[in-house]
Amino acid sequence: MKLLQPTITAQAVRPTSQHLDMSPIGSENDKGATGAAKFVTSTVGNTVGGLGRTVGGVVGAGGRGLGQTITGATGSAGKPVGEAIESLGNGVENGANGVSKGVEDAGKWK
Repeated sequence: MKLLQPTITAQAVRPTSQHLDMSPIGSENDKGATGAAKFVTSTVGNTVGGLGRTVGGVVGAGGRGLGQTITGATGSAGKPVGEAIESLGNGVENGANGVSKGVEDAGKWK
């Protein structure tokens, strides 16, 4: 019985554009004016979105704090008013977060 020896050959691997993707984040279309526009809109979108979240958070926290203060100071008589102010603050915060996400997504061209 004769045993077969495996044949091993060496082949040079030449890198192609598939192997060496040196482009920055994004696709091949993100070059020149398009790339610059996406960079600017992304920066502006992230900045405006962050500011919107900050303002929404401050208003939301203020509304919750004021509502809890009214409820605490007036007891059960002022509880409906305090809870309404808390809900209003939460609504403003949630709305600002939603708008901010939309602005950030628009800046990312989504």
